[in-house]
Amino acid sequence: MPDSVTVKLARSYALELELLGHEWVMHDLYRLGFDPVLGPRELEPSAELPGDVRAAQAAITACDALTVFYPLWWASMPAILKGYVDRVFARGFAYEGRGGTTCGLLTGRNCVMVTLSGSPLTLLHDSGEWRAIQILQDLHIFRSSGFAILEHLHFDLVEPPTARTALTKYIERTRDCARRHFGDTRSAP
Repeated sequence: MPDSVTVKLARSYALELELLGHEWVMHDLYRLGFDPVLGPRELEPSAELPGDVRAAQAAITACDALTVFYPLWWASMPAILKGYVDRVFARGFAYEGRGGTTCGLLTGRNCVMVTLSGSPLTLLHDSGEWRAIQILQDLHIFRSSGFAILEHLHFDLVEPPTARTALTKYIERTRDCARRHFGDTRSAP
Protein backbone atom coordinates (compact mmCIF):
# COMPACT_ATOMS: atom_id res chain seq x y z
CA MET A 1 0.00 0.00 0.00
CA PRO A 2 1.63 3.26 -1.12
CA ASP A 3 0.48 5.22 1.94
CA SER A 4 1.20 2.58 4.57
CA VAL A 5 3.31 3.45 7.59
CA THR A 6 5.88 0.89 6.42
CA VAL A 7 6.28 2.60 3.03
CA LYS A 8 6.43 6.05 4.63
CA LEU A 9 9.22 4.89 6.92
CA ALA A 10 11.13 3.29 4.05
CA ARG A 11 10.88 6.48 2.00
CA SER A 12 12.04 8.61 4.95
CA TYR A 13 15.01 6.28 5.48
CA ALA A 14 15.91 6.47 1.79
CA LEU A 15 15.69 10.27 1.85
CA GLU A 16 18.03 10.35 4.84
CA LEU A 17 20.50 8.08 3.04
CA GLU A 18 20.40 10.45 0.08
CA LEU A 19 21.01 13.44 2.35
CA LEU A 20 23.99 11.55 3.78
CA GLY A 21 25.43 11.14 0.30
CA HIS A 22 24.49 7.52 -0.37
CA GLU A 23 22.93 6.01 -3.44
CA TRP A 24 19.96 3.76 -2.79
CA VAL A 25 17.48 1.58 -4.64
CA MET A 26 14.06 0.69 -3.29
CA HIS A 27 12.39 -2.59 -4.20
CA ASP A 28 8.71 -2.52 -3.25
CA LEU A 29 7.78 -6.14 -3.85
CA TYR A 30 4.08 -5.38 -4.15
CA ARG A 31 4.59 -2.56 -6.64
CA LEU A 32 6.98 -4.75 -8.62
CA GLY A 33 4.41 -7.56 -8.69
CA PHE A 34 7.08 -9.95 -7.39
CA ASP A 35 5.94 -13.57 -7.62
CA PRO A 36 6.67 -15.16 -4.23
CA VAL A 37 5.97 -18.72 -5.36
CA LEU A 38 9.07 -20.90 -5.58
CA GLY A 39 8.33 -23.10 -8.56
CA PRO A 40 9.59 -26.66 -8.95
CA ARG A 41 11.77 -25.69 -11.94
CA GLU A 42 13.73 -23.27 -9.74
CA LEU A 43 14.69 -26.19 -7.50
CA GLU A 44 16.43 -28.02 -10.33
CA PRO A 45 20.19 -27.50 -9.96
CA SER A 46 20.79 -26.77 -13.64
CA ALA A 47 17.68 -24.63 -14.23
CA GLU A 48 18.11 -21.10 -15.50
CA LEU A 49 16.85 -18.60 -12.94
CA PRO A 50 13.83 -16.48 -13.85
CA GLY A 51 14.54 -12.83 -14.73
CA ASP A 52 13.00 -11.44 -11.54
CA VAL A 53 15.29 -13.60 -9.39
CA ARG A 54 18.38 -12.76 -11.46
CA ALA A 55 17.57 -9.03 -11.17
CA ALA A 56 17.06 -9.27 -7.41
CA GLN A 57 20.30 -11.19 -6.95
CA ALA A 58 22.18 -8.64 -9.07
CA ALA A 59 20.82 -5.83 -6.89
CA ILE A 60 21.95 -7.60 -3.72
CA THR A 61 25.37 -8.34 -5.20
CA ALA A 62 25.78 -4.66 -6.06
CA CYS A 63 24.87 -3.35 -2.60
CA ASP A 64 27.01 -2.65 0.43
CA ALA A 65 24.02 -2.65 2.76
CA LEU A 66 20.50 -4.01 2.72
CA THR A 67 17.69 -2.56 4.78
CA VAL A 68 14.48 -4.56 4.93
CA PHE A 69 11.21 -2.91 6.03
CA TYR A 70 8.21 -5.09 6.79
CA PRO A 71 5.25 -5.44 9.12
CA LEU A 72 5.18 -8.50 11.34
CA TRP A 73 2.26 -10.72 10.48
CA TRP A 74 1.76 -13.57 12.91
CA ALA A 75 5.27 -12.84 14.27
CA SER A 76 6.81 -13.35 10.85
CA MET A 77 7.44 -11.59 7.57
CA PRO A 78 4.62 -11.24 5.04
CA ALA A 79 4.28 -14.10 2.54
CA ILE A 80 5.59 -12.00 -0.36
CA LEU A 81 8.82 -11.27 1.53
CA LYS A 82 9.19 -14.90 2.63
CA GLY A 83 8.74 -15.95 -1.00
CA TYR A 84 11.36 -13.38 -2.03
CA VAL A 85 13.78 -14.87 0.49
CA ASP A 86 12.98 -18.41 -0.67
CA ARG A 87 13.55 -17.55 -4.33
CA VAL A 88 16.36 -14.98 -4.14
CA PHE A 89 18.42 -16.14 -1.14
CA ALA A 90 18.99 -19.48 -2.82
CA ARG A 91 21.67 -22.10 -2.29
CA GLY A 92 24.69 -21.15 -4.37
CA PHE A 93 23.87 -17.44 -4.19
CA ALA A 94 23.23 -16.58 -0.53
CA TYR A 95 24.65 -19.67 1.13
CA GLU A 96 26.08 -23.10 0.64
CA GLY A 97 26.09 -26.12 2.87
CA ARG A 98 29.37 -27.65 3.98
CA GLY A 99 29.27 -30.73 6.14
CA GLY A 100 25.90 -29.82 7.63
CA THR A 101 26.92 -26.22 8.27
CA THR A 102 25.52 -23.21 6.45
CA CYS A 103 28.17 -20.89 5.02
CA GLY A 104 27.01 -17.42 4.00
CA LEU A 105 28.10 -16.17 0.60
CA LEU A 106 26.97 -12.55 0.98
CA THR A 107 29.73 -11.49 3.35
CA GLY A 108 31.04 -7.94 3.42
CA ARG A 109 27.52 -6.47 3.46
CA ASN A 110 25.54 -4.92 6.29
CA CYS A 111 21.88 -5.41 7.08
CA VAL A 112 19.29 -3.42 9.01
CA MET A 113 15.79 -4.72 9.66
CA VAL A 114 12.91 -2.36 10.38
CA THR A 115 9.69 -4.00 11.51
CA LEU A 116 6.31 -2.86 12.74
CA SER A 117 3.65 -4.63 14.77
CA GLY A 118 0.34 -3.92 16.40
CA SER A 119 1.46 -5.92 19.42
CA PRO A 120 3.43 -4.27 22.20
CA LEU A 121 7.09 -5.26 22.24
CA THR A 122 6.75 -6.29 25.90
CA LEU A 123 4.15 -8.89 24.88
CA LEU A 124 6.43 -10.16 22.12
CA HIS A 125 9.28 -10.45 24.64
CA ASP A 126 7.15 -12.10 27.33
CA SER A 127 5.71 -14.67 24.90
CA GLY A 128 9.13 -15.54 23.45
CA GLU A 129 8.03 -14.39 20.00
CA TRP A 130 10.65 -11.63 19.83
CA ARG A 131 13.47 -14.11 20.42
CA ALA A 132 11.97 -16.39 17.75
CA ILE A 133 11.83 -13.46 15.32
CA GLN A 134 15.46 -12.63 16.00
CA ILE A 135 16.60 -16.23 15.61
CA LEU A 136 14.56 -17.17 12.55
CA GLN A 137 14.60 -13.92 10.62
CA ASP A 138 17.60 -11.84 11.70
CA LEU A 139 20.08 -14.61 12.39
CA HIS A 140 18.93 -17.61 10.39
CA ILE A 141 18.15 -15.77 7.16
CA PHE A 142 20.31 -12.66 7.04
CA ARG A 143 23.31 -13.50 9.22
CA SER A 144 23.46 -17.04 7.87
CA SER A 145 23.67 -15.52 4.39
CA GLY A 146 26.75 -13.56 5.49
CA PHE A 147 25.27 -10.16 6.35
CA ALA A 148 26.55 -8.29 9.39
CA ILE A 149 23.41 -7.34 11.34
CA LEU A 150 23.65 -3.68 12.37
CA GLU A 151 20.25 -3.27 14.00
CA HIS A 152 16.69 -4.52 14.17
CA LEU A 153 14.60 -1.39 14.70
CA HIS A 154 11.05 -2.23 15.77
CA PHE A 155 7.97 -0.06 16.09
CA ASP A 156 5.24 -1.53 18.25
CA LEU A 157 1.60 -0.63 18.82
CA VAL A 158 1.29 0.55 15.20
CA GLU A 159 -2.40 0.38 14.39
CA PRO A 160 -4.54 2.31 11.94
CA PRO A 161 -5.23 5.11 11.99
CA THR A 162 -1.72 6.25 12.90
CA ALA A 163 -1.70 9.67 14.55
CA ARG A 164 0.43 12.29 12.82
CA THR A 165 2.46 12.84 16.02
CA ALA A 166 3.25 9.13 16.27
CA LEU A 167 4.21 8.96 12.59
CA THR A 168 6.52 11.97 13.02
CA LYS A 169 8.29 10.16 15.90
CA TYR A 170 8.58 6.94 13.89
CA ILE A 171 10.06 8.83 10.95
CA GLU A 172 12.62 10.58 13.15
CA ARG A 173 13.67 7.26 14.73
CA THR A 174 14.02 5.76 11.25
CA ARG A 175 16.10 8.64 9.95
CA ASP A 176 18.24 8.50 13.11
CA CYS A 177 18.88 4.81 12.39
CA ALA A 178 20.18 5.71 8.92
CA ARG A 179 22.41 8.45 10.38
CA ARG A 180 23.70 6.19 13.13
CA HIS A 181 24.79 3.40 10.80
CA PHE A 182 25.65 5.17 7.58
CA GLY A 183 26.93 8.55 8.75
CA ASP A 184 27.69 11.47 6.51
CA THR A 185 29.69 10.54 3.41
CA ARG A 186 29.58 14.00 1.82
CA SER A 187 32.89 15.76 1.39
CA ALA A 188 33.57 18.62 3.76
CA PRO A 189 33.77 22.04 2.02
